[in-house]
Amino acid sequence: MKALLFFSLLLGGGGLPGTAGPAPAPRAETVAVTVVVTNLRSTESVVKLNFYNAPDKFLKAGQSALRLAVKPNGKTEISVPVELARGEWAVALSQDTNDNGRMDRNFLGIPTEPYAFSNNVRPHLSAPNFEQCKFLVEGGGKVVSITLVP
Repeated sequence: MKALLFFSLLLGGGGLPGTAGPAPAPRAETVAVTVVVTNLRSTESVVKLNFYNAPDKFLKAGQSALRLAVKPNGKTEISVPVELARGEWAVALSQDTNDNGRMDRNFLGIPTEPYAFSNNVRPHLSAPNFEQCKFLVEGGGKVVSITLVP
């Protein structure tokens, strides 16, 4: 049941209403970060990225600080530039390979579509936590590499 809850919350569970979700609150300073996503199963299906900067909001539906959707446009790897405030961040992402607007799961609630977390955390029986997935944004030029779980 814990796995079902985890995968229900993965990336907010539902469809993505637009190409970008709620923007983070205005910050005094942001820096350039590039998220590189590899091992895309589809070269055309949307990759959804959710950025979190608070442990208590991590993987909770509608609680991401920033939400993006990116089409790979024929590529098996994408680079996503984003401006983030200095501090600790974590990313959860998925690829909607059948373009139905949601994360498909099997009867146990385990995703049947590719997903991943920053630091390439691979959950086994329960959701990872913010501490496992966090990375530090201190200055420009930060690159976060993430490989999708097929």
